[in-house]
Amino acid sequence: MEEVPIFFFKTYLFLVPLSLLALAGVWALIWWIYYNFKSVIQIIFNVIVPKVIRKLDKSLPEKYGRWAVITGSTDGIGKQYAFELAKRGMNIVLISRTESKLQEVSKKIESMYSVKTKYIAADFGSGKEIYNEIKQKLQLLDIGILVNNVGRMYDFPDDLDNIPEDLLWQIININVGAVTMMSRIIIPQMKVNRRGIIVNISSGSECQPTPLMTVYASTKSYLRNFTLALSKELEEHNVEVQLVTPMFVQTKMNNFSSSVMEGGFLIPDVETYTSAAVFTLGKSSETTGYWCHGLQNGIMKLLPVHLRTIFAFRMNKKFRDSYHEQFTV
Repeated sequence: MEEVPIFFFKTYLFLVPLSLLALAGVWALIWWIYYNFKSVIQIIFNVIVPKVIRKLDKSLPEKYGRWAVITGSTDGIGKQYAFELAKRGMNIVLISRTESKLQEVSKKIESMYSVKTKYIAADFGSGKEIYNEIKQKLQLLDIGILVNNVGRMYDFPDDLDNIPEDLLWQIININVGAVTMMSRIIIPQMKVNRRGIIVNISSGSECQPTPLMTVYASTKSYLRNFTLALSKELEEHNVEVQLVTPMFVQTKMNNFSSSVMEGGFLIPDVETYTSAAVFTLGKSSETTGYWCHGLQNGIMKLLPVHLRTIFAFRMNKKFRDSYHEQFTV
């Protein structure tokens, strides 16, 4: 008679750790799915919640401040950010290299929207001497949004030793220097005002080592870590920092590939992408900016890093071969 309760007791002792392991497995699976598909989940959440819970959101100028500063703002994603933010009532400061393009974009924004614009001609590839002038021209403005968009890629994917030294310095000065120094200029005012958001535009190339884009992808890895660390630094000051990580978009930076520039379901045009990315402003601290890119990012992260690296290497080899076929006679 004493054997029965002992048997059940031993069985119970055996099942308890199994149950705990099952719970741990479910918990790990939930977080694994969330981490890999976080961008898509957040975009869906941000679309659905306002329809379920009606609330009056503050406008961007009310929430952050009257002026938005955008670097690399005469082409591609940066230019479209300027138009999207102006549409939402923000005054715009355009910073880019070519004054004639700055004037053109500035006039177009003011003709379309009831906002003010200013522009600063600056070559971020030239190094630290440009930042004193930028700081002086921005210091009297109520800056609520900084979009660190300016970036430089190789002319086409290639081996490191084939990239001109001057171009490598440009990539480092632009992709690392600009985001660092522009943030440093703007942060003190945002801390005093206890409001503001810094938006850092990264790249899907930062998700794994990316051969044949080695330096470019590495600068984007810097940007990712810089953004996430800065976000924690500024949290107590009520200042937000957002990381935006697009995959391929139809922009001039991808001119090396005719297949990318043709676009398609996975490769949106710059207007479609940027409209979606601006929608996430103040809603997500880390996003791909576009639901389809979120799916791509999530599926890609299901693979081990070494397999992603091999895939990136092969893809860039094809891009390089295609470039030579197109542009080499």
